Amino acid sequence: MIQGQDKANQNIPIHEPYKKEVFVGMSGGVDSSVSAALLKEAGYDVTGVFLKVWQPDFLPCSWKEERLDAMRVAAVLDIPFLTIDLEKEYKEEVVDYMIAEYRRGRTPNPDVMCNKQIKFGAFLKKALSMGADMVATGHYAQNMLVSNTGVYEMREAVDTEKDQTYFLWTLTQTQLSKVLFPVGHLPKSEVRSIAKRLGLPTAEKKDSQGLCFIGKVDMKEFLAHYIPKKTGEVLDVEGRVVGHHDGATFFTIGQRHGFTITEKTVADMPMYVSAKNVEKNTITVSARSVTSEVDSSLVATTITIGTVSWTGRTPESDFECVARIRYRQPLEKCMVRPVVGKNGLFELHFPIPQFAASAGQSVVLYRDGVCLGGGIIESAV
Repeated sequence: MIQGQDKANQNIPIHEPYKKEVFVGMSGGVDSSVSAALLKEAGYDVTGVFLKVWQPDFLPCSWKEERLDAMRVAAVLDIPFLTIDLEKEYKEEVVDYMIAEYRRGRTPNPDVMCNKQIKFGAFLKKALSMGADMVATGHYAQNMLVSNTGVYEMREAVDTEKDQTYFLWTLTQTQLSKVLFPVGHLPKSEVRSIAKRLGLPTAEKKDSQGLCFIGKVDMKEFLAHYIPKKTGEVLDVEGRVVGHHDGATFFTIGQRHGFTITEKTVADMPMYVSAKNVEKNTITVSARSVTSEVDSSLVATTITIGTVSWTGRTPESDFECVARIRYRQPLEKCMVRPVVGKNGLFELHFPIPQFAASAGQSVVLYRDGVCLGGGIIESAV
């Protein structure tokens, strides 16, 4: 029995009948390890599952080591362990999507697509077809059923520094009804404490970083294997050539590094990418001073989003909420309005100008700690 089990398990929903079969996505990290442990303690019939995905041949192969760590945890917990091959799905739905978006001059969120298409897409579908009732992951988020409405609410994690709802905004009611986040109500420190008390081999393992499943990579170098580098001009806001770069597709709005300025300004202030033209292979840079004054081309008060998904009910009229246009950014107030005559598009109006909103990135909407859903940036002015 886990010490402090009542606190650890109090927010894990127990569905009827009590003995539910859950496939837990085990990545070889501490969060998914403890998720499996908590579910077993709570009375679920737990199976650990390692998802094998595509990895590029120019990077070190790490999946075998990660799977071995997951297998070791499963052995300590005395639970069955499976490996599901989703290599084809990951390559097509995540990697190919990401490369195609960069080629278009956009900046995608591959982790969002990984969650949508792999963890809560292909994995969930496969798990249910194999007899599982639900799936669980080590994401820091909370999934709660509101009894008086019958609606599942995805709430921010208790540990706000670890909250991952920004990457989960595509989950729908259908998916949420089949998903558990066992560590979302716990601080990271307690997750590690539970792992240590149980003697899990991942208790001291460092958190993974970088691209979903693949890990920490230099995105420019990764993309260069699929998109050839091509020298282009760096322009200032008046269209004058002030430097050079090696490919407009590699840059995102707001990026400060990766290009070379050969014509210094008098003020010599930091320069940021404010626009790019993939067809002409040019990027435009603007200044942002040390006093935080920002060139108007770098900020926007109206952001239009498409590919919108709602975790709960679809709103039928304008509404106020708070939004996040990049991971870990502070939440900002905004008004959400459907775009008249353009079904599926919404405008977000911000009273405070937003810095470096880039097409292809996700905007995620919240109210009172509940993730309402989100969309992908199409334009920003």
